[in-house]
Amino acid sequence: MYNDLFSVGPFTVHTYGLFVALGIIFAYIVTEKRGKKMGIDISHLDSLALCFVISGFVGSKCLYLLTRIKDIVQDPGIIGSLADGWVVWGGIIGGLIGGYIYCHKHNMNFWQQVDLIIPSVALAQGFGRIGCFFAGCCYGIETTSLFGIVFPEGSLAPAGVRLVPTQLMCSVFDFALFFFLIWLVKKKKDLFEGEVAIWYLMLYCIGRFVIEFYRGDLIRGGFDGFSTSQIISLIMFLFSIGLLIYL
Repeated sequence: MYNDLFSVGPFTVHTYGLFVALGIIFAYIVTEKRGKKMGIDISHLDSLALCFVISGFVGSKCLYLLTRIKDIVQDPGIIGSLADGWVVWGGIIGGLIGGYIYCHKHNMNFWQQVDLIIPSVALAQGFGRIGCFFAGCCYGIETTSLFGIVFPEGSLAPAGVRLVPTQLMCSVFDFALFFFLIWLVKKKKDLFEGEVAIWYLMLYCIGRFVIEFYRGDLIRGGFDGFSTSQIISLIMFLFSIGLLIYL
């Protein structure tokens, strides 16, 4: 849609980046307020949140590059692109790994912190997917439905073709997941540590697996008819079941 907002010298502010930033800001505000209300020590929140964000970005970019190895050989400039080239699953996994390392180093309760932060992750994802919509990335397959979206020239999506708005589908799902997790914490008083994170993983895996069937961007790779994200969703769903049994 309209990904380039304005430019300052050689730097361009993109709508995608703006919504990602908004997602991070709102996620932090919500996490801080919930932590104080729940009586959880948030003295490390600034550093922990920064660790989650940085490791999440690194994981997101690394997973994207793994799916584009052949293209990178032909055009190494893909590596340095900040306007696109991010994979959500890479961000989630990278963020969790970075958060675990930080919590372990500072003798913090990892699962307590993850349960506090994870609803806000879904919130940030909801904003991020709106950014995807404006950029035209993560687009859907062709459709004749009235709900289809036609992207203009200059978008990452094919121009002039009616496509399933998978970005908005993901955004609505992510926001719904956020509100569900907030509701779950308020209504269920006997939650064990890590349960909120498990609910997030299980539901996100299911939702992402289904929506992937409507994705039209084939550059992300796959295997035997399933996309890379669907394969990761299956693995992470089994992992969440394992956590449910273990915890």
